Amino acid sequence: MAMQRNEVKKDTIIQFIVIFSIVILIFILSGFLFTRFDLTSDKRFTLSKHTKAMLKESDDIIYFKVYLKGDLPAGFVRLQNSVREILDEFRAYGKDNIQYEFIDPAISTDKKTRNEVFRQLYEKGLEPTNLQVKEKDGATSQKIIFPGIIVSYRGTEVAVNILKNYAGYSPEGNLNSSIQSLEYELSFAMQKLMTKNPPKIGFLEGHGELNPLAVDDLARTLANYYVLQRVSINEYLYSLRDTLGKNNFDLIVIAKPELPFSEKDKFIIDQYLMNGGHILWLLDPVKVSLDSLSRSRSTLAMENALNLNDQLFKYGIRLNLNLVQDMQCATIPVNTAMVGQPAKFAPAPWIYFPLLVPSDKNPITKNLDIIKSQFASVIDTVGDSESIQKTILLTTSKYSRWVNAPALIDLSVINEKIDPSRFTKSFLPVGVLLEGTFKSAFTNRVSPLISNNQQIGFLKESKPAKMIVYSDGDLIQNSTQLNEGKIEALPLGYDRYTKQTFGNKELMLNSINYLCNMQGLMETRSKEFKIRMLDKPKILNQRVVWQLLNIVLPILIVIAIGMTYHLIRKKKFSN
Repeated sequence: MAMQRNEVKKDTIIQFIVIFSIVILIFILSGFLFTRFDLTSDKRFTLSKHTKAMLKESDDIIYFKVYLKGDLPAGFVRLQNSVREILDEFRAYGKDNIQYEFIDPAISTDKKTRNEVFRQLYEKGLEPTNLQVKEKDGATSQKIIFPGIIVSYRGTEVAVNILKNYAGYSPEGNLNSSIQSLEYELSFAMQKLMTKNPPKIGFLEGHGELNPLAVDDLARTLANYYVLQRVSINEYLYSLRDTLGKNNFDLIVIAKPELPFSEKDKFIIDQYLMNGGHILWLLDPVKVSLDSLSRSRSTLAMENALNLNDQLFKYGIRLNLNLVQDMQCATIPVNTAMVGQPAKFAPAPWIYFPLLVPSDKNPITKNLDIIKSQFASVIDTVGDSESIQKTILLTTSKYSRWVNAPALIDLSVINEKIDPSRFTKSFLPVGVLLEGTFKSAFTNRVSPLISNNQQIGFLKESKPAKMIVYSDGDLIQNSTQLNEGKIEALPLGYDRYTKQTFGNKELMLNSINYLCNMQGLMETRSKEFKIRMLDKPKILNQRVVWQLLNIVLPILIVIAIGMTYHLIRKKKFSN
């Protein structure tokens, strides 16, 4: 009997040594072999390949100052936890180079000191948010927070605003969108800080394109990540390319031109594309004067003769001479006062200002808010070239139609009752992405003297290139306001009448990122987290059952395991 007990004791010691050795071996191997397992269905803890590579390549400390700390509502605590989780993921791949801290900007009890901190954060680019906070006595008070992050690397820093505020979204929807875009926003910031040679973007001018103030809000954001330059072609062959045939810009933006392009300018743009350049077109096929509309309550919509139709058709796009009308539309202020009475303005739906629907099938437009447009036109894709892939990015709503130009635009339409039966067209395209190899629009159109000139370097077919065409130049244009005698730009997508901010700015940023070959960053935009809301009726009806289940069941399981283990040992040693 004693020998049996000694053998059992010996076996137990051997088992313990073996298990202990295995554990030690696993710890040693874990120092050389790194892996993580994400068991969530939406892979929320899996970083994109681009982010992982960037973190592993970091050769200095990337520091994150997160301004989400203090007495916060439950929704913001969830956002705070999500930030901490993703920064821990960053640290897992970036090792000691990733450091962070959470800061409460309102921690000081001195109002002057607190306001100075707020001012500094605002100047760095963080946007404040007002919160309603419930006090212990039941009263409510206002609290200012700055839900954002200052990312610094080698003495340079960039501000990241992480709270989304999409028009029409519920608070839960906005928080979920904020959480979904965390990796994208932080990766974008790190890319900017770590990139030694940022892409170069040229904003064309010379054809009545939007002036710098009209694109100021977007340009100031882009300047954090790209090199921007205003460029005029002026029929100069080397305006977009150098003398060796290399493109001067990674991307050119053609924003709402109003004057026709000469054949020489078109040729220079064409050859820029043939050499692998990328183009963002924002064009108005139909011209409408808002000044005339506001003065006389009516105006004539006419063709905007840009002399680009043949060139775009060759690339696979046709801009139709029409204007979209949509039941899903923005509002405009309309004077409802009687003649001779003081002006009295009231918002009214304006079917010529469609609220466009972003496609959920492309990273450029996925998870975007609706887009505000003004006098958009329908785009057709043409041609059957297998070398060009065409993707619809923006459409109208399910209830839309169009009117052909020339057309009389009259504010009296506002007084008419909208009849859904007249809006029979659905999801009309107004934004298209084209990528692949394009045929030159000047093939068989130029003389042999030009096509055979080595200095010109004429190409009939392009290198791999991309372009995006939007049939509304206003998508990129910010509003302005007079402030203390100075005209300043308002945020792109902000509607000063309804105080809503639409998704225009993010659409433009995503379009430019994609065209500048930021595919790694765009991969992170495709991630989608689901809000798993609790079933409130079920909670009310079965509250006690689930409480008991969560409290009592774990205890019963532990007791059952303990009793089973005791019985097994008793049976084993009794033998």
